Amino acid sequence: MTNRPLPPGRAPIARPGVLPWLAAVVVGGTVAVGMAGAAERKPAPRRPVVPPSRLPQAVTDAPGGTVLDVAPVDRSRRAAVAEAAARIDELVAAGWQARGVEGSRPLDDARYVRRIYLELGGRIPTHDETVAFLADDDPAKRARLVEGLLESPDYVSHFYNYWADILRLTERPQRALFCEPYLDWVKRSIAANRPFDQWVHEMLTADGKAWENPAVGYQLRDLGMPLPYVDNTVRVFLGTQIGCAQCHDHPFDSWTQHQFYELAAFTAGTRGGFGGKLPKEQRQALRTDATARAIRGLVVEARREARDGKVDNGFIQFLQANGAIVRHHDQPLRLPHDYKYDDAAPNDEVAPKVLWGEVPSAAESADGREQFAAWVTARDNRQFARTIANRLWKKVMGVGLVEPVDDFRAANPPSHPELLEHLTDLVLTLDFDLRELVRVLVSTGTFARRAVIHDPAAGTPFAFTGPALKRMTAEQLWDSILTLIAADPWDYQRPTAEEFAAAVDLDLTRGKVSLETAQGAYQRYLSSFGPRQTRLQLQKQYGYQGQVLARASELPTPLPLGHFLRQFGQSDRESIEGGRTVATIPQILAMFNGPITHAMLERGSVIHGEIVAGDPREAVDVIFLSVLSRTPDAEDRRLAIAEITSADNPATGVGNVIWALLNTREFLFIQ
Repeated sequence: MTNRPLPPGRAPIARPGVLPWLAAVVVGGTVAVGMAGAAERKPAPRRPVVPPSRLPQAVTDAPGGTVLDVAPVDRSRRAAVAEAAARIDELVAAGWQARGVEGSRPLDDARYVRRIYLELGGRIPTHDETVAFLADDDPAKRARLVEGLLESPDYVSHFYNYWADILRLTERPQRALFCEPYLDWVKRSIAANRPFDQWVHEMLTADGKAWENPAVGYQLRDLGMPLPYVDNTVRVFLGTQIGCAQCHDHPFDSWTQHQFYELAAFTAGTRGGFGGKLPKEQRQALRTDATARAIRGLVVEARREARDGKVDNGFIQFLQANGAIVRHHDQPLRLPHDYKYDDAAPNDEVAPKVLWGEVPSAAESADGREQFAAWVTARDNRQFARTIANRLWKKVMGVGLVEPVDDFRAANPPSHPELLEHLTDLVLTLDFDLRELVRVLVSTGTFARRAVIHDPAAGTPFAFTGPALKRMTAEQLWDSILTLIAADPWDYQRPTAEEFAAAVDLDLTRGKVSLETAQGAYQRYLSSFGPRQTRLQLQKQYGYQGQVLARASELPTPLPLGHFLRQFGQSDRESIEGGRTVATIPQILAMFNGPITHAMLERGSVIHGEIVAGDPREAVDVIFLSVLSRTPDAEDRRLAIAEITSADNPATGVGNVIWALLNTREFLFIQ
């Protein structure tokens, strides 16, 4: 079974391809070959002898300890949420009427519980979670489930992955930049449910080291690239592409090169300390910086003491990372030497000016960077609220009201203008509480309908008769399979900013630091959070056939190209929203015979423990509820039991059925 796309124009069916392919498996007997553990198990008179589990104990042990402190959801707003959701449904239905279409069928409970876990928690529900929801007869059970998921670590992990793709989160944007604390800060900002305008403003204005004030990681991400920094910021937070105007007037929009430089003038004085790619003016300024002098002195002394005069590059990068201190001092920005338009001359100094509207009066006397941040996040700047409303609508419904989400312009109008402005008003009414906005969106009847196929090339706006059918993201797929494996997928969590600071901090600003002290700090860092030590420790505690069994949000990033997550389209974090969900041959091979799918069938995995020792008929129910969140129909049951009972031993037969279901479109797609 390959992950082939559905034919154009066809709506998804309840079980696309499960029964025909499972029947072929039973007849052909091809699945048993290569199944993990099958060749090692020897039949006994009554029960096969199973070898010890090869899974790491850290993920098979029962969960213990705190995962994340997540802000609680306000349950008293349930009625207000339902009212807001109903108004959105009215606006969507008005679009149906104008287009002469009808909504798709509402989701039954089995499909709903699977979708809501994937959309809010980034994983499929466990067997027990599915059974509990299906057995619950409380009319408010969907609202209760939404509230519980929104205040869970799963929500934080999933939305961290979402923002990691947008913000291009990576531990080492440059070799001499250590941004682990920034990644932790983003995750904990989501957990605390900080208002979006507040944490964006903080990212745009933070000063200091990454582990002292982790929000500086946003500015460090584009260190030494002041013009791309402005372009990326406007794309992400204002949904507007002005990048072409760095070099010339925009060919498809009204932005001029002069306007681009006027905007960039606000942040031109931001610098990130010693090391990295810095403009010439900033490199010259740093020659008198105490930190820079300290670093140069330590490097010179280390070379003098080295027998061959060579110094470990890692040590130099460690020193430079400790000198990467973000600061801002207003300084003029000049037009490029080859500026060719008649509204100014080459090398002219540019006065700061925003693209539209005005800098808020409260920030008029602040420095340029503060003025820029105040303008971006201002309530009066509706484009800020409009952009995040459109982004989260796409996150939940699969297609933005403006597509692409970072291409707002007159020639690319929204498909539902009234709905977009209503959502913008809702963002402002909620005071930029993004979690509450998501709560409203997933509480709509529109969300709770069967997914429909969207063809971006059709030339007609998507009517939102239901959410767009989409394949799981790489992170959703990884975390869903991990749900079938690990009793405790949260045993490993990436280091906090405080933990990282204790291991890496070296104060180069006060007095002279001895070479012995600096080298001792470097060794402390290497033994705790150095890349090599981190890899070894993760493999030792959580490794299975080269894979680290931890949530996708906690894994190092970017991962190597051959990793399961990269094979399924996880971004390399070099471009904004670089993740992909297109099908490839390596994906098929990874699902057919990759280590992560083998781990699922190992003794000690969650699904192994739930089904192998049981009656075959009960095992089939558990398999379907665990993998597809539904019970099997009569034909499913007949074929599955036949496979289990005809196999060399029940464990092999059960493994064949699980593996077959895992490779169906019903598992891979969110219906």
